[in-house]
Amino acid sequence: MALSQSGRIPRTPTLPTGEPVASYQTYLEAQKAVDALADASFPVQHVTIVGTDLRMVERVIRRLSYPSAALGGFASGAWFGLFVGLLLTLFSPPNSASVLLPAILFGGAFGLLFSVITYAMTRNRRDFASASQIVATSYAVLCHAEHAHKARAILQEVGGVVSGTPAVPPAPVGPRPSDPAASYSPAGAPAAPPQTPPPPGGPQPPPQA
Repeated sequence: MALSQSGRIPRTPTLPTGEPVASYQTYLEAQKAVDALADASFPVQHVTIVGTDLRMVERVIRRLSYPSAALGGFASGAWFGLFVGLLLTLFSPPNSASVLLPAILFGGAFGLLFSVITYAMTRNRRDFASASQIVATSYAVLCHAEHAHKARAILQEVGGVVSGTPAVPPAPVGPRPSDPAASYSPAGAPAAPPQTPPPPGGPQPPPQA
């Protein structure tokens, strides 16, 4: 999300502002570039990382079955039960029996039951577990105009893929030697009339003096 000129995050979704100073293929490279700016005492509150051409990527983790669904549900439920048991233990009287183990067992049983029921309802439609991510094909580092030159100089020193550098102007293209329009004619001289081909079989025009 883009920062405003005061360094605050806008309350509403707002397009980022600034000049592109570098571009990278992965987010880790863009993050490393911003870390380099921070290490150089650059005001990083004027920097924004923007991902372009977003894609949703779903990576398949494993195949689901009743045993795997039950085991995963019991593990997640046991962790939740452990958390609840620790809270109850902290607020329980010192002489009361520990509720930690019952909370773990109850949470694991509830997670197992919930996971098996959910798998039974989605069986033959989704027999696999996956994880989804939003990934961009490229990441641009933007910076406010008053600090863009300094950011480019720092990233150039650390070997960043710096963008926005001035391009070399192309060389001027003159007339080609074979171009009839480039032939020289003295000032004031009348232009030669265009030569028309003679008709086939007709008389030949007299030669010009």
